[in-house]
Amino acid sequence: MQSIALFNNKGGVSKTTTAFNLGWMLAEQGKRVLLVDADPQCNLTGMVMGFSSHTDLEEFYAQEPERNLKSALRPAFESQPVPLRPVECPEVEGRRGLFLLPGHVGLAEYEVQLGLAQELTGSIQALQNLPGAIRHLYTITADALAADYVILDLSPGLGSINQNIVATADYLIVPTTPDVFSVMALDSMSRVLPRWHSWAERSSSMQIFQEAAYPVSSPSLKFLGVIVQRYRTRSNAPARAFQEYFDAIEKSVTENLLPRLSDMGALLDNKLYSENTDENAIYRLASISDFNALIANSQQNQTPVFSLTKEQVQRGGAAWNITEDNIKAFRAVFENLANRIVNLTNDNAARIS
Repeated sequence: MQSIALFNNKGGVSKTTTAFNLGWMLAEQGKRVLLVDADPQCNLTGMVMGFSSHTDLEEFYAQEPERNLKSALRPAFESQPVPLRPVECPEVEGRRGLFLLPGHVGLAEYEVQLGLAQELTGSIQALQNLPGAIRHLYTITADALAADYVILDLSPGLGSINQNIVATADYLIVPTTPDVFSVMALDSMSRVLPRWHSWAERSSSMQIFQEAAYPVSSPSLKFLGVIVQRYRTRSNAPARAFQEYFDAIEKSVTENLLPRLSDMGALLDNKLYSENTDENAIYRLASISDFNALIANSQQNQTPVFSLTKEQVQRGGAAWNITEDNIKAFRAVFENLANRIVNLTNDNAARIS
């Protein structure tokens, strides 16, 4: 099992959409994939299960009270005398090998406890099991499913839950959009990620956390790259206004983020990046243009953009021909993205910098 966190402290960068489409494509290619909805907004859960309101979520929680991330973590966070157990995850309809660990709107209630535990320096029995609990839970769940990949969909923000998940994950992908706010977020991440990594290093060596029921493991985070998405094209290339921000994102990544990641030991060998990222920006995993109306069709049908059918989009004639070409183009993008991720995460131990 290899875990991949999709994280950007800026919202609106299509983390959830990317998690769903990427997870589906990896499963389509024969991998077993566990999607983990670690965002209290539960957008991934809603997308996968066809929920359109909090009422739908509440009905699901009432019918399946233990099949969500918060309930599964409750024994650790509420000091119950039972161990964490694998979650019985629903298989995503229409895609064998793809599973969902549903989110919970109340997960944010654990932020304060986890934040206190992660600053722990003394022996407090009630808190020592918390920092290692989230990774332990999704690991035992993935093992029960024989999953190859765990894809972690995170909320925007710099809270303790995101800190914990990112710092203890195996890999990191940073989704972005071509705007000034993504550039600012990348600059912020270049300052925050080293602090999170230092916490994980420190915690993994502390006796209190090594003696916990769910020990904190030594950090092994590796950066896979950025994804730039939600832009308009002209002549199959980003329109000029967006291209300026493509360039700004690349500059922020290379000048600010990469040096900090290098100091953390979180980079793969440069040859791996050059072989598996865009020619014009070797740390860019994919450029994904705006889905436009297809995103609504995708959500309504609980189907990735690249698998939509003529019946699902309800278009005919010339309009369908154009739409079909777009769907095929998105399929090629996600096939390429999935292939790159498999290549970057396969047998890289001997090639990391």
